[in-house]
Amino acid sequence: MRLSGRTGVVLFMLLVLFSGWSLSAQVVSPVKWSFEQKKISDKEVEVVFNATIDAGWHLYGTDLPDGGPVSTTFNFVADSTNYRFAGALIPATKAVKQFDKIFNLELSYFAVAAQFSRKITILSDRQFAIKGTIEYQSCNDETCTMDEVEFSFPVNESKVSAVAPSNAAAISAESEDNAKHSLLWFLFFSFVAGLAAILTPCVFPMIPMTVSFFMNSNKTKWEAKFQALVYGASIILIYTLIGTVVAITLGADFANWLSTHWLPNVLFFIIFVVFAFSFFGAFEIILPSSWINKSDDKVSKGGAGGAFFMALTLVLVSFSCTGPIVGAILVESAGGMILKPIVGMFGFSLAFALPFTLFALFPQWLNNLPKSGGWLNSVKVVLGFIELALGLKFLSIADQTYHWGILDREVYLAFWIIIFALMGFYLLGKLKFAHDSEVKFLSTGRLMLAIVTFTFVIYLIPGMFGAPLKAISGYLPPMSTHDFDLHRIIRDEVRLVGSSDSKVMGQELPGKSLCEQPKYSEFLELPHGLEGYFDFDQALACAKAVNKPLFIDFTGHGCVNCREMEANVWSDARVLERLKRDFVVVALYVDDKTTMPEADWVTSSYDKKVKKTIGKKFADFQIAKFGVNAQPYYVILDHNQQLLVKPTARDLNPDHFINFLDSGLKAFREGKK
Repeated sequence: MRLSGRTGVVLFMLLVLFSGWSLSAQVVSPVKWSFEQKKISDKEVEVVFNATIDAGWHLYGTDLPDGGPVSTTFNFVADSTNYRFAGALIPATKAVKQFDKIFNLELSYFAVAAQFSRKITILSDRQFAIKGTIEYQSCNDETCTMDEVEFSFPVNESKVSAVAPSNAAAISAESEDNAKHSLLWFLFFSFVAGLAAILTPCVFPMIPMTVSFFMNSNKTKWEAKFQALVYGASIILIYTLIGTVVAITLGADFANWLSTHWLPNVLFFIIFVVFAFSFFGAFEIILPSSWINKSDDKVSKGGAGGAFFMALTLVLVSFSCTGPIVGAILVESAGGMILKPIVGMFGFSLAFALPFTLFALFPQWLNNLPKSGGWLNSVKVVLGFIELALGLKFLSIADQTYHWGILDREVYLAFWIIIFALMGFYLLGKLKFAHDSEVKFLSTGRLMLAIVTFTFVIYLIPGMFGAPLKAISGYLPPMSTHDFDLHRIIRDEVRLVGSSDSKVMGQELPGKSLCEQPKYSEFLELPHGLEGYFDFDQALACAKAVNKPLFIDFTGHGCVNCREMEANVWSDARVLERLKRDFVVVALYVDDKTTMPEADWVTSSYDKKVKKTIGKKFADFQIAKFGVNAQPYYVILDHNQQLLVKPTARDLNPDHFINFLDSGLKAFREGKK
């Protein structure tokens, strides 16, 4: 059994695509809010807040205890003349409750989606709006963000709208860019899936049969080529129409239900499993023969119509092989943008139609095609393994949303390790399915694909012990569902050994006196006995006075990842020594609710609003100056507020952080020469 070099390349690309990719953005907005108003009676309405949460992120609950992350808070503008509340705010989505070892508290959060509602009694007949803001914190395994969104529900008007936050234009533009980037990746992924579909047993042998039809008809050479072009265009049209129907019937309004409700996600999981077993040869998914016969009858009429119906016949006949791949693309796109199913089907059909059209135009190329054989079934089986692995994602979404607890992270990883290990043994010829031919020898392409597969398996294994597996984190359940996290156990031990005073690992570190009493030091502090400031201007003035670079720590009270950095990296004696000796340290808390004296208020250059609290002032400062809204975020500046080294974020390797500090200090000293 031979696996051609081209086949190996296509399957390798498909496996790499499925392993996940990451797109980075500076100003992140992982929680998308939408608002609706439901009329209960002429004098009572219900306002509803819907939050859609990006994969891997979580939104904290509304009733967190003190000393933990920031609760999601709904602030209604008081207007007792026009309305009053008819009840408390009700979370319609059940929050996950879990003990957090870092904060030593039981915390609640939402994953995937959340919904909140509140009933309002109307006291006035005139037009007015129920206004307010939502303040919330969201985190993933790498970083946290603080954000605020405004809402406005018009009352006694026919149109219901919501006012977006002032910075919505920037965030929306970024989201649009990410969406376009995501569509390009999805187009590429769908194109590769179309190439993979060609290498299946019920499609590949049809290439020479199709070419023979065009070349043996009673048409001239140019008429035959015209029919070939119509044939290819018809394949693209048929599949794109399928995508358009899905987009119209399952468009954006349906997306939230599709992406969060247990029913569609469990259904999609079952579909993927059924498709996988179909590829394994357990059964075939075949359309009714009457459909194929009726389409085939139209082919004999010839002309452009005949070419179209021949394309339709190909689509119907090949459904047992292409159906699972087409279904996977449509399922992947059903809960997203309305363009995604159309783009997906266009990309798939373009790749699928390309060889049929090209070989019909240039039939002499047929001599270079590999012979049909058992290798085609091997392609199907490999695709079956991949579909089985990806299907778990949908069951995981339902499991996270409804907190069933049946597919925690380590269970999910165990399934993937077994699935891809079996796929590797299959590629080596150690497993055999019903329709497989005997593997007499191992081709180079098959061996290389097996090496890639087993490498991926080895990469997955540390994840069973708490490794973050960043490359595929978007496909995995959150780390909070992982029971045996060796990294967390070691971190807790380090925290017990470490000290919150100036002694670290038994070593007394050199202290330094501050230029003046830090603002807000009565309620803010730095970890591990560090001395520093909590106001940027005060810290910058001191840095100039003592001739040291300024180290900025953008942090938050409820930033889990900030606490991880402090526990794992800042606790290192080498890091603490450098921070105490070589830098003026300032911690800027972006979530502190303390109202500043009016003299310290600032008007944002970013959203033009007046910032009255410590948190809002420094959150705005981070976005306006550095274009970032995530924490932790570490910056080293000179006395002219210029960057000395590229800022860094969460990285639990102390050596990397030491290199960051040393590079900044070196740049500062060289600039002073």
